[in-house]
Formats: sequence, C-alpha cells, structure tokens
Amino acid sequence: MTMITLKRCLLPLIFCCLLASCGSADIEVYRGMEPQLDLRQFFNGEVQAWGQFQDRSGKVVKRFQVRMVGSWTGNDGVLQEYFHYDDGRSSQRIWYLTDLGGGHYRGKAADIVGEASGIAVGPALHWRYTLRQPANNKIYEVSMNDWMYLQDEHTLINRTEMSKFGFHIGDITLFFRK
Repeated sequence: MTMITLKRCLLPLIFCCLLASCGSADIEVYRGMEPQLDLRQFFNGEVQAWGQFQDRSGKVVKRFQVRMVGSWTGNDGVLQEYFHYDDGRSSQRIWYLTDLGGGHYRGKAADIVGEASGIAVGPALHWRYTLRQPANNKIYEVSMNDWMYLQDEHTLINRTEMSKFGFHIGDITLFFRK
C-alpha cells in the first residue's frame, strides 16, 4: 500500500473519530425536571466529595476526597477545594464563580485556561473548560466536559470526560454530599 493510498484511507477515519468524540448530551432534555440545581445554594457552606479518576480503559488510577467551602456575595462566589489523594498527596483549587443569570455560570481558577463556562437546566449543570494538569514533570492542557446531576437537596453526582486533541484520555466520577 502506498503512502498516498494509506493517507486516503486514514484521513477520513481520523476525521470521523474526532467528530464523534465532540458529541455531548443536550442540556435542554433536563428542562422542567426536579429538583432544580442552584449552584449558589448547593455550594454555599461546607460540602464533602469523594471521587476517582479512571484511565481510558476504565481502570481506576487515583482516588481522592475533597473538602469544599463555598461562600457567595450576590452573584459572585468563591469555592475553595481541598483535595486529598490516595497516594498521600494534597492540593487546593480556588474557584471564582459568577452567576450570570438564566442558569448561565462562569468560573475561573489558577489552573484553568481562560474561563469555565456552564449552564444549569433542571437538575443538571454542564461545564466546559480547559485544565492545566501536571503529569510526568510536564503540564498538559486537558479539555474537561463536566456534567453534574442533583439527586436531592444533599447529593450531587459529577461525571467528567477528559480529552486531549479530541482523544478520550479518562474520566472522573465524583459524589458530593452537603
């Protein structure tokens, strides 16, 4: 097989794979469902969370616990996250959140490239952002496709798909308890 023939076969396949990996559920399917997620209410005060990172094969690579403290002044909030990993390491992230109205939110943090943007409809919130993630003595910029689902007034479930250059690299599953 010549290089030109190989390129003709592989390029459409690569394009289709990249296009398929960009899909996401439509947030509007949650309109009218209960309970309604209000970030200002749920992330106000102390929240505990437990989670894990799975690589693209589904293998659990890292487990962690998070203690969060949120406070709001009007439409502006600060959410402090304190991570404790199963390997003994710890880290912190401070989110600066803004409720833009109509279910739209914006977020900033030191390890976020630009801004996170999100929309809440019914019990669901869809966040998208790029995270600077350290690994192997390097910093990688990873795309985060983050979905949160309010189960009841005390329980929130989070599933995040992580990708780099459109390729799936892993998932985060996280449970929040208020």
